[in-house]
Amino acid sequence: MIILGLDPGTALVGWGILDTGVQNRVDGAHCLGYGVISTDKSMTDSQRLLAVANGLEALLDEYKPGLVSVERLFFSKNQKTVMTVSQARGVLLYVVERMGIPMVEFTPQEVKMALTGYGRAEKPQVQKMVQLLLKLPQIPKPDDAADAVAIALIAAQTQGFRGRASTSV
Repeated sequence: MIILGLDPGTALVGWGILDTGVQNRVDGAHCLGYGVISTDKSMTDSQRLLAVANGLEALLDEYKPGLVSVERLFFSKNQKTVMTVSQARGVLLYVVERMGIPMVEFTPQEVKMALTGYGRAEKPQVQKMVQLLLKLPQIPKPDDAADAVAIALIAAQTQGFRGRASTSV
């Protein structure tokens, strides 16, 4: 299964693509790519959201994922940031739903806990685990892309577990 992980943002939307292979397990996962959908700060909010939608559609057309994993927002000290990120996240959810692709969501704490065993792990710890688990030569850059790969990795772990659990019942 091809899994697309998304880390919502307005200036940058991180993305990471994994192929879990026939086994549908994280130990068989292979990173196909990662990067960011970027928008220019000179754009209006509506132009930025359109650029995010267009960038996501291009990724979906290119990789044809069977599952999309999106970071769930839960708290932010900066109200201005949380509003714009929420708008971008809404565009991502809309495009994925419109394309009819199954979707899962995880909070940053769930990702940290699953990858490091500690829900308040620092970003470098999470990034190092992504690198180790996927046997990558380097940590994905920028941070938004690394976060998206981590989100896809958690979806791969969860889907692998769900697949094994449903066949054993």
